[in-house]
Amino acid sequence: MKLLITGGAGFIGSHFIKYILKKYPNYKVINFDKLTYCGNLKNLKEVEKNPNYEFVKGDICNPRRVNTVVSRGIDVIINFAAESHVGRSIYCPNTFFKTNTLGTYILLESARKYRVKKFIQISTDKVYGSIEEGEASETHPLNPSSPYAISKAAADMIVKFYFLTFKLPIFILRFCNIFGPNQYPEKIIPLFIAKLLKNKKISLHGNGLHVREWLYVLDACEAIDLILHKGKEGDIYNVGSGIRKTNLEIARFILKELGKKEGKCIRYVKDYSVNDRRNAINSNKIKKEINWKPKYNFEEALKETIFWYKTNYNWWKNKSVKD
Repeated sequence: MKLLITGGAGFIGSHFIKYILKKYPNYKVINFDKLTYCGNLKNLKEVEKNPNYEFVKGDICNPRRVNTVVSRGIDVIINFAAESHVGRSIYCPNTFFKTNTLGTYILLESARKYRVKKFIQISTDKVYGSIEEGEASETHPLNPSSPYAISKAAADMIVKFYFLTFKLPIFILRFCNIFGPNQYPEKIIPLFIAKLLKNKKISLHGNGLHVREWLYVLDACEAIDLILHKGKEGDIYNVGSGIRKTNLEIARFILKELGKKEGKCIRYVKDYSVNDRRNAINSNKIKKEINWKPKYNFEEALKETIFWYKTNYNWWKNKSVKD
């Protein structure tokens, strides 16, 4: 099987490439990545000499470049490529609409043209918006608030259109917040760790009581693997852990692990104009139909993640750690 992984130098994409090459040594993987600020080929150091791995620098918004790669007999496209920071999307929405929406359309059109056997779209629980009570199932109305979430919801609709109209075999995975090593320090967990290790204060937006659901990156990789091999064409799958924490709880956990005092290290700042109060998804479908469930304990995985940043200072020391 030959896989095209877009955004493979990023956080989740790089973990998935290493996961898939280890589990399926006969699979061939092409990593197609623009290498923006959060793409890092150092994430793939351990597989760069693998004969079944290839890196191609390219932008999913460039149809000619995309077609050049997809025409090489690609069986599966897994689209990780995305702009994904809520705060950043508010100030430069154009980049998000272009990459997340237009880029997905270009990939789909190429997949249709060259008869790709499977197209897996990596999406987000943010498309449901704020869930004040209960959980959002896959049939829950979409109510995205930020340009990031809007661009991903639009991409999901385009992906579904290609299935309904052209019978392109698609799968949509809507993940909760994913964490682990190698994540660029703009997302809350690596940002807090990096700032505290640099003896800087961390910022909590609003009162810090926004609720997010958390999943360890290797659990996410296994979910994608199972959908790749067992998923039902045309379906949407929520992928979450059921572990929900306020941002303040996350901050306190990291502070404790690093031996820092809350009163000296936290500052509260104005909230974003669009910021979901609570994200919560129901993942019963993938658990029942595909027999997937998270394997990693949240607290242990978070401790391991903190340890990774402590012991890999050179990986992130020159990266931005702005709020």
